[in-house]
Amino acid sequence: MEISAGIQSSLAGRYAAALFELASEAGNVSTVESDLEKLAAALGESADLTGLIKNPEVSRADLGKAVNALAGLLGLDKLTTNFLGVLAQNRRVSQLPAMIRAFSVIAAAQRGEVTAEVASAHPLSDAQVSSLQEKLKAREGRNVKIRTSVDPDLLGGLVVTIGSKRIDNSIRTRLNSLAHAMKG
Repeated sequence: MEISAGIQSSLAGRYAAALFELASEAGNVSTVESDLEKLAAALGESADLTGLIKNPEVSRADLGKAVNALAGLLGLDKLTTNFLGVLAQNRRVSQLPAMIRAFSVIAAAQRGEVTAEVASAHPLSDAQVSSLQEKLKAREGRNVKIRTSVDPDLLGGLVVTIGSKRIDNSIRTRLNSLAHAMKG
């Protein structure tokens, strides 16, 4: 499997790549990916959990107990649970959000997918997301997974980010360009 040098050069990327290799050997990449999505959602919903994993005063043993309890509560696979235990033992749980993102990128690349972050001023309908997905697939030449977010400051239009490429077709940007052009 080819993993980009950028991912491998980061600490989170190395851990994510190791987890991906183990999940591939066990044949449960999708299960681990689902587990990591559950963890990301839990971290996003709980400021206390985020504070716990970033707190350097929590001992390794207590952190290990906390991640085991969390894994049991979320019903995580044994491989994911063991991975969390290793992170707790190595005091790397604070890097979990970055590891989740890196794992997602590695898994998507393995499937021949790319993820597009799409920001819009208003929520997109399912039909709009499908249409956008087809257009991006034709442009990129591979499957595109879309993550949407709402940013009312855009006023209208879309901002699409795929990797390091950004397509900004928002009204905010057009107005800023027009104001800049009028200044001379």
